[in-house]
Amino acid sequence: MDKSVKPKIVTEPPGPKSKKLMEDREAFVPRGVYAVTPIFVKKAEGAVVQDVDGNIYLDFSGGIGVLNAGHCPPKVVEAIKKQAEKFLHTCFHVLGYEKYVRLAEELTKIAPGNYPKKAFFLNSGAEAVENAVKIAIYYTGRPVVIAFENAFHGRTRLTMALTSKVRPYKFGFLAFSPNIERFPYPYCYRCPFGLNYPECGLHCLSYLERGFVTRIDPQETAAILIEPVQGEGGFIVPPKDYLKGLREISEENNILFIDDEVQSGMGRTGKMFAIEHFNVEPDLITVAKSIAAGLPLAGVIGEKEIMDAPHEGGLGGTFGGNPVACAAALEAIKIIKESLGKADKLEKIIDSRLREMKEKYELVGDVRGLGPMAALELVKNRKTKEPAKKETKEVIKKCYKRGLIILSCGIYGNVLRILAPLIISEDQLNQGLDIMEESIKEMSRT
Repeated sequence: MDKSVKPKIVTEPPGPKSKKLMEDREAFVPRGVYAVTPIFVKKAEGAVVQDVDGNIYLDFSGGIGVLNAGHCPPKVVEAIKKQAEKFLHTCFHVLGYEKYVRLAEELTKIAPGNYPKKAFFLNSGAEAVENAVKIAIYYTGRPVVIAFENAFHGRTRLTMALTSKVRPYKFGFLAFSPNIERFPYPYCYRCPFGLNYPECGLHCLSYLERGFVTRIDPQETAAILIEPVQGEGGFIVPPKDYLKGLREISEENNILFIDDEVQSGMGRTGKMFAIEHFNVEPDLITVAKSIAAGLPLAGVIGEKEIMDAPHEGGLGGTFGGNPVACAAALEAIKIIKESLGKADKLEKIIDSRLREMKEKYELVGDVRGLGPMAALELVKNRKTKEPAKKETKEVIKKCYKRGLIILSCGIYGNVLRILAPLIISEDQLNQGLDIMEESIKEMSRT
């Protein structure tokens, strides 16, 4: 499948083969393992997927932000094959291998921060966040971590506690921690203080500083953990001066600044790391998702002194930095680097088309994003901003029936997010946006 391939529906999704597999899934897979679509994939390449019934779709979901380099990039596939023929696993703690070291070297070079850095590897974004917090607590000797409303940091017990949205991520799992303090994130479309930027004077920052008097002492605070663009929270982009101000607060109080780039990193916003848009240098960075083009891999990158703080044996894991995943990552990073040059074009197309949709359809309440990481927030009423969760689900359904896979996000489940690969052609991008608009238009009539 090349970049000229267009969506093609030969049998209404889900087709008979997907339906049968869905029945088997329901018989053998727990209900807690959710499904966005009832579609099963047979083949995928670039920005296109083909299901088991022969339907062809454009993919704006990217495996939830994992495929910035596209499905099955040939050079990544070749690197995987070559490594798989040599060895699949040794455990880096037992028998080292060069690709782990070379990947760590590459990430320390491209990560923001004008200081010596080190990096190590794990399997998932949640593991990366857990380990960044571990390092921060060890280095500072302090117990408290500041996190933010709307945040998503993972599904393990600690990262569930750090995550803000209750359903479906936390409900029933008793994911509470006395050492996590949560503050409002600058969600300007739905300001928790009912204010408007910039007249608000960044009240969310002064509110956090007030918390150092009323809630926690900065001398007991190890880290501030933040997504520079909130992913699951709704593709929320803070004002540029907010992150600068937050960094100043962390420096003034010797609190580590942890930048969670699991979804916003690896080129998603048009720069390798989203934090680069804000001219802020973090102490620690977490990466995962698109780093290895679909293979499980995550990492923590940080200032050398901080990273070296934990004792020998204090960090690690059996599968972390698997050699096949490291081989994939080295090639995926090359592809992403080469694709950053066209990110501006993709951003302009996406932004222009989404703003046109807002002008045409009352269902669209807000357009936002950073680079090609963009989203529409759907509302029932623009004045009240009542979330259109049901309508968002219907738009997603209409999209995949027309040949586009797309996901929702946001604390109210009413945000349509675009995670098209950076290698997508302009023609394919516009085709996908056409399907989005057709689906929104149809939903607006009901």
